[in-house]
Amino acid sequence: MKLIENGLIITLNQDQIIIDGGVVIAGNLIKDIGKSQELKEKYGLEIIEVIDAQGKIVLPGMINTHMHLYSSFARGMALEGDPPQNFIEILEKLWWKLDKALDLEDVYYSALLASIEAIKNGTTTIFDHHASPNAIAGSLDMIAKAVNEVGIRANLAYEVSDRDGREVREAGILENERFIRFCQQQDNELLTASFGLHASFTLGNETLEKVSRLTKELDTGVHIHLAEGLADQEDSIEKYGLRVVERLAEYGLCNEKMLAAHGVHLSPKEVEILAKSNVNLIHNPESNMSNAVGYTPIVEMLTKGLTVGLGTDGYTTDNFESIKVANLLHKHQLQNPSIAGVEVPQMVFENNRQIAAKYLKHPVGSLEEGSYADLIIVDYQPTTPITEENYYYHLLFGISGGMVELTMVNGQVVMQDREIVGVDLQKVYEEGRSRAQRLWSRL
Repeated sequence: MKLIENGLIITLNQDQIIIDGGVVIAGNLIKDIGKSQELKEKYGLEIIEVIDAQGKIVLPGMINTHMHLYSSFARGMALEGDPPQNFIEILEKLWWKLDKALDLEDVYYSALLASIEAIKNGTTTIFDHHASPNAIAGSLDMIAKAVNEVGIRANLAYEVSDRDGREVREAGILENERFIRFCQQQDNELLTASFGLHASFTLGNETLEKVSRLTKELDTGVHIHLAEGLADQEDSIEKYGLRVVERLAEYGLCNEKMLAAHGVHLSPKEVEILAKSNVNLIHNPESNMSNAVGYTPIVEMLTKGLTVGLGTDGYTTDNFESIKVANLLHKHQLQNPSIAGVEVPQMVFENNRQIAAKYLKHPVGSLEEGSYADLIIVDYQPTTPITEENYYYHLLFGISGGMVELTMVNGQVVMQDREIVGVDLQKVYEEGRSRAQRLWSRL
């Protein structure tokens, strides 16, 4: 067994704070939590490895419920022509050009680089949504290879779309089906899968029918962009006479394993449908603001009983950053300084944990007996006392991903003293930059 001792433990479970606390780890699970000295006396010689937290903060690893690992190579990429003026132009001039240029090695390195940065910033679980229309077959295997090398816990999906024709669509469907079956057969606790879909406005009825049959057969859910831009709703109403959620519900795709990213342009009726179907809506505040698509009314949604989690949409790998932005966005939008103090921590520390639990055998996102040993040690020196009543405000105003010193996933240390274990970072970053330059030239 391992013991992490001498930490200021924030369990994120029933608001528990333990000063001079310890966490006992047996295999890949947390066995016990308490005072360090009491745990050492209780388990004695059973403890074969001790990690001294030196009074630093010990937290559960962060969960990112909507991520695009392939966005690594978009950072700093120049766009030709006039700057995009709306969401569809952003897709056409940036993302759809980038994803078509990816080959399988690009997919691997972009996932490897983003996973490394996620680990550095204290994220231990990601739900990824991938697209590479000219390199589909085996793309999820390449991402799986990357995340396994780094040691992060991941749920993977390939983005099925009709925008590139029937052959590409069929390849995407097959990639999802093949990889989901592979994950179910492997029973790998670090690797799970969902069925990726792009968005309603690039998906025909035939595609939704096929995917509906497969998700029922595979007992899984879809990971989809939902009403991110207004164009998604306009397309659905014009072509099908239904709003997006109504259309997806007709095909039985709205269920407890559905990961619906964004939800910016939803009607009250659609929110009600999602809540009754136990759908998981993922809020991505930085991405929405950057793309100027609008504002997701999470306060109203949470009031209606909808499970709303927090993701980054590939905009960042630092979930602490997203917490800060979400806090500001909703205060600013609603012109109410008291808003978001309850809603944002609910999304991050309760709902993200509930969402992940739908795909995993054991809990993540809290430090408690029986949960996966996914945790981080943060070098944060508080200027005021940390208590059960105020710890969230220390996380909000004091802590950032760059303060994470140690990251553990599944009971294994994957970063120590800010160094990723078992990875030649210089070699990986040099190759990543080289591949990004070649990819940009192909655009």
